[in-house]
Amino acid sequence: MAYVTVKDVQERLFLELSAGAKGMERQIHTSDISRPGLEMAGYFNYYLADRVQLLGKTELSFFANLNKEERIDRMKRLCSKNTPAIIVAHDMDVPVELRESAENRGIPVLSTDIPTTRFSGMLTNYLSGRLAPMTAVHGVLVDVYGIGILITGKSGVGKSETALELVKRGHRLVADDLVEIRQVAKNVLIGNAPKLLEHMLEIRGVGIVDMMTLFGASAVKSDKRILIVVDLELWDPDKIYDRLGLDEEKMKIVDSELTKLTVPVRPGRNLSVIIEVAAMDYRMKKLGINAAEEFSKKLSAQIEGNPN
Repeated sequence: MAYVTVKDVQERLFLELSAGAKGMERQIHTSDISRPGLEMAGYFNYYLADRVQLLGKTELSFFANLNKEERIDRMKRLCSKNTPAIIVAHDMDVPVELRESAENRGIPVLSTDIPTTRFSGMLTNYLSGRLAPMTAVHGVLVDVYGIGILITGKSGVGKSETALELVKRGHRLVADDLVEIRQVAKNVLIGNAPKLLEHMLEIRGVGIVDMMTLFGASAVKSDKRILIVVDLELWDPDKIYDRLGLDEEKMKIVDSELTKLTVPVRPGRNLSVIIEVAAMDYRMKKLGINAAEEFSKKLSAQIEGNPN
């Protein structure tokens, strides 16, 4: 099961640790966040203890009106053994009772000066991305004219060499050899490189090169939404390839479908230029301009008007 540690959240969102340092490796398994308002009033019947607990002005201003025994009781029950972390937002002071209970139970208490609602959105987006269903695909991911293109194909067909040429032409490399893909929403796939392979590109005969060192920070990107799959395959003279672009092929990754283009490879074909054109054509189709359909309509009209 995918998880994120409390330490990951702290480092990513620049949170200050207030208590419970020994629990920083606790795991977060859900992107759902709880704002324990009813719990502050003493109603714990449906306490969602396995979620990150977010306390803001509303919860803590109510908590401040409780007597000492009630405050101690609420924080003891809030710091459940299953609670991954408690975050205090809006630059509110962390209550003494919360610090003591968190230290005793080993529950990290973090704080931020960001307003509660805004921080809730930031945390949810981060957790949703990290905890989304994930798979890994052998291929290369590049950012071409703002379009995320996943290049697939058999080993040795020229995926990495094509990516290198695209980077030289001003585009950006996201991942080479292995692409980690997360489905953050229906038909929304985000790809990135494993930590070990970030910015690296393998060229047979040369070896592994660091693209950021060679071409600068503008030549690489940490992640990118995938919109097209370009599958490179060695030219088969007996196979009939699509020449008009009317038949749209799909590829399923996790539970999402992506447009797939099969590009035959043989000497003399400039793959980097073909992929650039594929990216631009995808953009035009999204704007409602489909050259293949327009050509087909004109051809049909001319045939109907002149049957001979």
